[in-house]
Amino acid sequence: MNWSSHEFIWLDWLILAVGILGVAWAVWRSVQKDKRLQQGANSEDYLFGKGEPWYIIGAAIFAANIGSEHLVGLAGTGAKSGVGMAHWEMQGWMILILGWLFVPFYQHMNMKLGKIITMPDFLKNRYTPRTGSWLSIITLIAYVLTKVSVTAFTGGIFMESLLGLPFWYGAIGLIVLTGIFTVFGGMKGVMTLSAIQTPILIIGSFLVLFLGLSALGDGNVAHGWTAMMDHARAMSIGADGHAYGTNHMFHLETGDPLYDDYPGFWVFIGASIIGFWYWATDQHIVQRVLGQTKGEANDVVMKRARRGTIAAGYFKILPVFMFLIPGMVAAALAARPGSGFSLDNPDTAFGSMVKFVLPAGVKGIVTIGFVSALVASLAAFFNSCATLFTEDFYKPMFKDKSEARYVFVGRAATVVVVVLGIIWIPVMMSLGSLYSYLQGIQSLLAPAMVAVFVMGIFSKKITPKAGEAGLIIGFLIGMARLLTNVFTNTGKDVMTGTFWESTRWFWHTNWLIFEIWLLVFIMVMMVLVSFVTAKPSAQQVDAISFKGDYKALIKNSWNKWDVIASLGVVAICAAFYWYFW
Repeated sequence: MNWSSHEFIWLDWLILAVGILGVAWAVWRSVQKDKRLQQGANSEDYLFGKGEPWYIIGAAIFAANIGSEHLVGLAGTGAKSGVGMAHWEMQGWMILILGWLFVPFYQHMNMKLGKIITMPDFLKNRYTPRTGSWLSIITLIAYVLTKVSVTAFTGGIFMESLLGLPFWYGAIGLIVLTGIFTVFGGMKGVMTLSAIQTPILIIGSFLVLFLGLSALGDGNVAHGWTAMMDHARAMSIGADGHAYGTNHMFHLETGDPLYDDYPGFWVFIGASIIGFWYWATDQHIVQRVLGQTKGEANDVVMKRARRGTIAAGYFKILPVFMFLIPGMVAAALAARPGSGFSLDNPDTAFGSMVKFVLPAGVKGIVTIGFVSALVASLAAFFNSCATLFTEDFYKPMFKDKSEARYVFVGRAATVVVVVLGIIWIPVMMSLGSLYSYLQGIQSLLAPAMVAVFVMGIFSKKITPKAGEAGLIIGFLIGMARLLTNVFTNTGKDVMTGTFWESTRWFWHTNWLIFEIWLLVFIMVMMVLVSFVTAKPSAQQVDAISFKGDYKALIKNSWNKWDVIASLGVVAICAAFYWYFW
């Protein structure tokens, strides 16, 4: 047997098949045990899960974030442009905002309403019912057109590069398998799968990193790191022939070919806006925390949720080393004469590295974690779609139905999302660079979301109509920019005519700078609208007013070790920025 084979052999396939069956059995057993404890189907338990330990919450948040866009897009971006994309990944500090700031607000509203809330619930109570409904619609559209389809599309690429499966077999197989898993597993299944795959994924990815560095450094990991950094410094050649390098996160000179993608310090602000929306207000992340709020003392719930976010903060630091840097290693290895490693398409960097550096048998074990990660991430999106539809549309329209009916509706919504996701894949394939498209969508959706949550929480003077106007108008402006992106190749084409010349500032402005100014515009507009519309009621601002006992409850939910652990996340992120400045 050739243990150093650079391809999958029969042993890898056998281990992969047995491993997937073992994971399926473990998830099924966990779900069945949970059902017996529940003594019947319950829609909230199906959609949100039930009091898991803090480390499981942290693993679930991490697993919900990790998808095939990391295995393909992040590694591919590392191969093409180095550490620039790390701005979107080095955001463990941003998850702390969810645990320390937003969990108390969400839990406070849970107490007021007597139920587990969704993000649209929050906006309905702080602003108007129409605001919450618009958020549900926007979120469902975003999940179907970006999250589900992107994960399936890049999953197909990953399966093709690693396992040699035809693209459509991998893409459709992944989305159908995940749909079936989500329908029968619910949130408990997602949580269990997250706990299983997280250690495999982390260990497997770091094996790829260290063995890749070893191969690049002729058996010495330190020499491999030096060779990778030397190669990165010689990349990104400007028109003047100068090598600006891909070994730093801030591209400050306009002559740098990467300046348009990562413009100076604007990139940090723009990435933070997207991160704030994703980590603090996006349903499919926040749901991992909200699911832990049932039937326990509020200080215990907040303590567990906060510690789960702190754990997730540490986990979130890892993807840069798990995927992005291995992509940089792949680029350096491919450029090295006689390495035996080739890289025709940067998006296949990670799958190619797995095949090249891991020994036979280990490839199969590690791939179990990768496949589980793809399913867990996609299942998180499916589950969140089911939650939004059931809680925000079906339950208000059809009250007093049985819990079994609500579970069935959640499952039916999942099936619809699966079908729509498959239908949308060919459309996305015709829209050019998938990863750039995904980033563009996020930059256009995030400002409106961030504005309504931040202004709604930190100001009692922002009126209900101001929140409604901010979300709707901000979303429409974002979609108008997206439409111009389609016609102008994201502002890269030369457009002639009165319309295009007069609106050049709108469609040609760098996408990150546009995102920042859009956020400023929405916030200013919300303030102006608040001057001429009816003030919020006492009940609407009560949820953001911490009084008496609740202040003491918050204080009792943390101790000095929570603070120290949180500062550790911030310190690691700061050290990374310092090293790759």
